[in-house]
Amino acid sequence: MTELSTMILERIRDVPDYPRPGVVFKDITPLLADPVAMAAVVEELAGTLQADKIVGIEARGFILAAPVAYRAGAGFVPVRKKGKLPAATLEESYDLEYGSATIEVHRDAFAPGDRVLIVDDVLATGGTAKAAVELVERAGGEVAGFAVLMELAFLKGRERLAGVDVRSLVTV
Repeated sequence: MTELSTMILERIRDVPDYPRPGVVFKDITPLLADPVAMAAVVEELAGTLQADKIVGIEARGFILAAPVAYRAGAGFVPVRKKGKLPAATLEESYDLEYGSATIEVHRDAFAPGDRVLIVDDVLATGGTAKAAVELVERAGGEVAGFAVLMELAFLKGRERLAGVDVRSLVTV
């Protein structure tokens, strides 16, 4: 295990039975509160792949993607829940274990051929990630990769992202 992996894992808190019984929530707020750890995570994610735009997926993905975009000298594009963006949007729906959800991006978020790195906090089942990839491509961007702080390997989300360069800082 690398020094960065150890630093990350020591600062992620498990919260049992949240948001419902049987789920162990991975709370990243202790990591976010540590300026040294947060800086190391941003540096590592910013160096992942060259990109023109960095997409952050609502909501915790914003926390990482915005500073990554700044550090990488790239633009930041939010992918939000349906109804939260003010201009014309494209939307993509996906299934969750307890229902479905829809995310959106502005239609004009990407110039043709923009290389896009999608950043999120956790890769779990891959539903949101796959929907974000499809949105970026439909909006004219070229997905350079998908980078996450933590991958929950037992949920096999990576399998839903065939053909996408997926990088995670830690895998549990």
